[in-house]
Amino acid sequence: MKYSSKILVSAGLTASLLASPFITSNFTQAGSMQSAHNHHQASPLSPSHQNILNKAHVNIGHRGASGYAPEHTFVAYDKSLNEMGADYLEIDLQVTKDGHLVAMHDETVDRTTNSTGRVSDYTLAELKQLDAGSWFNDAHPKQQNQNYVGQQVPTLDEIFSRYGTKANYYIETKSPDVYPRMEEKLLATLKKHGLDKKNHLNKGKVVIQSFSQESLLKLHKLNPNVPLVQLMDIGELQQYDDNDLAYISSYAIGVGPDYKDLTAENTQQLRQHGFHIHPYTVNDAESMKRLNDYGVTGVFTNYPDIYNKITNES
Repeated sequence: MKYSSKILVSAGLTASLLASPFITSNFTQAGSMQSAHNHHQASPLSPSHQNILNKAHVNIGHRGASGYAPEHTFVAYDKSLNEMGADYLEIDLQVTKDGHLVAMHDETVDRTTNSTGRVSDYTLAELKQLDAGSWFNDAHPKQQNQNYVGQQVPTLDEIFSRYGTKANYYIETKSPDVYPRMEEKLLATLKKHGLDKKNHLNKGKVVIQSFSQESLLKLHKLNPNVPLVQLMDIGELQQYDDNDLAYISSYAIGVGPDYKDLTAENTQQLRQHGFHIHPYTVNDAESMKRLNDYGVTGVFTNYPDIYNKITNES
């Protein structure tokens, strides 16, 4: 998930909106972020209990059950959904040399495969030759499993084909200057698998998150029904006043701050703006309990089983 791309706010935000080619005239005519907020609305969500985002505490499997299995592999995804009860699969996207969307956190393959180099320098066929699981056995000898050896990097298409509408997806895009047209590719893949239908989107079947405000605004223009979440780098939340948060709420239904930035006070401030609050990445029981007490509506975690236990106890 970690990708630092500062949200532009206040004077800087106004300048970026004026310069952006995909912002509508409402923004260019606005005299303030509040004016922009009055003209735009984040994706409406169903109040139904069938909307997974309406749960008191949403359990988001960070890169799958990545505390127990190699991240962004089917063994981690299966464990997260089938064994640990995660509500969402969190998926980081990269793009191969030949234009395929694949699940990998880093822009390079160095950390999580047996090779080196940028994902964008590999074709999909070349990427499929890499071992995306053995590194986990080396890094976590107490949890090593021979089934992890030889795991492949999955494509987004393969993920959707495997889990279909039975799973919920929390997908992260990168800045458009890193991967031009990633947003269009993502929306086309959702459409191919029937996941872009309004009755799925307004019940939280798919959520798209990004540190890149530009990417989220682009997605909001391309399909305003997709629920969006604005990720925040560590230290960013403290920089925003109510006007800034009101502007973010004009396109995003939620925020994803670094969990260390949250306090009881600013969590309630975010709740007053109507945000779903999903901090990252929360891996210990004490922090999970504290954040739930603050009023967060879910967390990203490498250990979905622990968060399930905490929320069930409460």
